[in-house]
Amino acid sequence: MTATRPESWHAALHRLQGEGRPHVLATQVTSAGSTPREPGARMVITEDAVYDTLGGGTFEWQTIEAARQRLTDGQAGMSLEAFSLGGRSGQCCGGFVNVLLEVFPGSHATLALFGAGHVGREIVRLAEPLPWRVLWHDSREGAFPDWAANQPRLECHPAPDSQNAVAALPAGSHALVLTHDHGEDRTLIDALLARGDMASIGLIGSKSKWASFRSRLADAGHDATALATVRCPIGTAAGGTGGDKTPYAIALAAVAELLPLVGQEERADQRGLDPADLRPLFKPHAI
Repeated sequence: MTATRPESWHAALHRLQGEGRPHVLATQVTSAGSTPREPGARMVITEDAVYDTLGGGTFEWQTIEAARQRLTDGQAGMSLEAFSLGGRSGQCCGGFVNVLLEVFPGSHATLALFGAGHVGREIVRLAEPLPWRVLWHDSREGAFPDWAANQPRLECHPAPDSQNAVAALPAGSHALVLTHDHGEDRTLIDALLARGDMASIGLIGSKSKWASFRSRLADAGHDATALATVRCPIGTAAGGTGGDKTPYAIALAAVAELLPLVGQEERADQRGLDPADLRPLFKPHAI
């Protein structure tokens, strides 16, 4: 039996960036004296996993803790960590290292899309260049096109149980419901409203469809405030489709409507490290 090799830092970095998941690239940029690894050693750190190593020991544990704290705090950008391997890290090497932490916050929005029909496919294509993580669900077997396997930040989820699919969504997701079945659409809207923590909810269909849904959802216990959060038909806030009901036109209007809802999160200054942090790197350290 062949043992599976652990994922390397560069393979993990490529995968995580493609998936739009938060992660930190830690790079040893200097070393003086005796150190576990040499400059250029790298590791990738997520909230629950580590790929590759900077040499182990307390120094590496402290690097992981610093990286995860930045992920928790949402501190995007670069920072520099200094370690004296006989001081802060309590190791016997006696050397000194600087580690550059590059925090990648991942996709700043999650789109939960229910339905892999014509409109759903066009929405997924339009979302490809946007920095969104897309969770694509459909209850039908073989509903997803082959090209979906190669699109970054896209995850296809066969979802025979709609309520379980909704329960698994991250809080703050933007949900669009456009399945092949009105009954499934209503079940999904019911489950999404019951969660109460979606950033937005959109439903494909006509005003008469929503009038029918609204009545039944009210009977199911959803109040007027909750029901008012559902956009139906989707795309009308962006000016509608101008009478064009082709899948591409509907998808275009739906994505345009989402853009101001998603917005752009404030990101840290991406110009690099403060010069004051870099100057010590060019001075010899007393070991």
